[in-house]
Amino acid sequence: MSIKENPTNQHLIHKNEQNGYQRSEYQLNEYQLQAVLDESEACLVNANVGSGKTTVLIEKILYLHEKKGVPYQDMVVLTFTNKAAGEIKERLYQKDNEIKEKELWGFGTFHSVALKMLKEKLPADQLGYTRQFQVITPEEEVSLAEEVISREKLKIKYKNRLRKRLDAAGKQCKKEDAKENRVSKYKDDIFILYELLEQEKKQQDKMSFDDLIDHAGKLLYTNPVYLSWVIIDEVQDSDEGQLVFVERLKTTGTHIFAVGDANQVIYSFRGSSQNVIYAFKHRFGANELSLPVNYRSSQTILEAARRFQQNAGELISSREAGSRIRIKHHYDPFLEAGYLADRIKNLHAAGIEYSNIAIFYRLKEQSKSLEEVFEKEEIPYQISVKKTLQEIPVLLWMFQVLRFSVNTRDIETGIAALTNKVYGERMTKKAAQKAIDDREGSELLTKMLLFSSQGSRLWNVEELFEYFNLDEYLCPTSSSWQKDKETVQFLFGGLISYSNEKEQDLCDGIRAYINSAALYGLDFLENDEKKDGVNLMTLHASKGLEFSHVFIIGVNQGLIPLQTKSFDDEEEERRLFFVGITRAKDELELSYYTNPGYYRAMPGESRYLKMLPEHLREDSKKDGAQTDLREMKKQIQQLKQESESGNIEKPDKRVRHERYGVGTILEEDDSKIVVDFDDFGKKEFIKGFVQLENMS
Repeated sequence: MSIKENPTNQHLIHKNEQNGYQRSEYQLNEYQLQAVLDESEACLVNANVGSGKTTVLIEKILYLHEKKGVPYQDMVVLTFTNKAAGEIKERLYQKDNEIKEKELWGFGTFHSVALKMLKEKLPADQLGYTRQFQVITPEEEVSLAEEVISREKLKIKYKNRLRKRLDAAGKQCKKEDAKENRVSKYKDDIFILYELLEQEKKQQDKMSFDDLIDHAGKLLYTNPVYLSWVIIDEVQDSDEGQLVFVERLKTTGTHIFAVGDANQVIYSFRGSSQNVIYAFKHRFGANELSLPVNYRSSQTILEAARRFQQNAGELISSREAGSRIRIKHHYDPFLEAGYLADRIKNLHAAGIEYSNIAIFYRLKEQSKSLEEVFEKEEIPYQISVKKTLQEIPVLLWMFQVLRFSVNTRDIETGIAALTNKVYGERMTKKAAQKAIDDREGSELLTKMLLFSSQGSRLWNVEELFEYFNLDEYLCPTSSSWQKDKETVQFLFGGLISYSNEKEQDLCDGIRAYINSAALYGLDFLENDEKKDGVNLMTLHASKGLEFSHVFIIGVNQGLIPLQTKSFDDEEEERRLFFVGITRAKDELELSYYTNPGYYRAMPGESRYLKMLPEHLREDSKKDGAQTDLREMKKQIQQLKQESESGNIEKPDKRVRHERYGVGTILEEDDSKIVVDFDDFGKKEFIKGFVQLENMS
């Protein structure tokens, strides 16, 4: 149903004038206004996709501050991504230019708010930590666990699943106090490892992501922080630990306001579940409201999305029908990449910006063929996968040096800095351990140990570079010397600027920066050259975004959806497809392959495409490269008969293909031909569907 079809349409749009609330930047419909004005002790807003959720959050915060006199510092606003937190802050700054950053101390992700509380408001020392503790990534926590296993000679099975096993052991330990109940079903030392790892983290003054939430929750129980409002974005992504954290934030007089959409629960691997919305409502006795009006997608796209909507609730469109959904059939992913290159060039020529175009896929590896072809066709693109420190060795080593310099309890990192095989002093592990134990025997170690005592001085990039003797330690004889030097200098410049902005000395700035990098990654590692390019991303990464033109590729059974082992997993695949569809504003194209080439992916369209009614579909005309399997078999048989009669002329060894360029024929029989292309490698074709130009 669209707004125009709604018989009560005259009541949907309101100026913001009720109850004395007269902000005029936005017009809120009656559902949005009701949510903004609600002052229940707890309120849960079921916000459909594209329903103006962020607008409601912003207006809610401004209403509480401007009309109800609630100071910003008495609110906590919790999000699940740093990007969402940044967007909320930015929009608040635009509307209220008198806001000071320190007033918004409680605006951020669950983890960043817990971190800030542990650093500034809660007695972390009661749990055995200092205020200078550092945050470690899940990968670093696993590495630390492996060190404990090796040192203590523990028996641990299924080490390839160590992270999941530690998570499970942690949940069981938190539920059960009696140690005799902690028995591993694999008869190994997983519970001993868990306890030793907890001790090791305290000894090294480190906390994992989960520790931030758990430890802050524990301390809030006995050291409450008094808040007027706790506001939660995307509450459906919460796990049990985060709900407990919210519960501990609530004291007498605290109101809770949460928005979420049960149709967008797609992170079960992170601990969220389909029952979170229900659990939240009943745990806090929440008043339930809804935002049913979608302002993003055309009616046609929303009608298709409703086929995959799992939770009851009206989804009203505010837009016209728009174009039908294009269904494309390609022989394989590489041929599709060529088609998409041509299609995107045409869209761009028609005035569509590359940044308004997105291609979604289920598996990260599906971007490979797109990248190859787009590079060749000079189409700018960006992939929503952040680089990690592990991909830039010199930065990984420099972070290890700095990390130990501001936290000398972090022995493992100190050893890693001293034993790097490329940078620094390249010591053996045994020698590095002895040097750290004796606090002597290494010039680099001495510099790291003394750094904190000099951290309050005013540094510049050149002084930092000279202090750590990097002219020598960055290996000046290597081919990467100049690039490594520039990279480290860029890092130092960023650290100094960051510390100055936060009004901290360099040591505190480094600690804060390292913690931020652990939580959010390093923005400066992203490729800024392709910011205006076509967006390539997984369906999971598309959540929260919107584009005028969306292509979802590989809608084959076994790919979209993936093969699953349980009903719950199957339902999540369906929700994931719903999320992908509803990112599109104007045009949506779905495609599938005859020869998908991915593990367990079956040829032909998946049942998801078959769920779309004919009046919403615009199917592509079948041609030589887009023919079903039965037609292919018929043509192959015909080719075989023509070959036997001598009517087919074999091409010469060197040939040219319209898309792949020049190559050499490696193999040929009656039905297929294999060519090794100079630029794209080996490709196999069915003879009837390929045009090759002889180069002889």
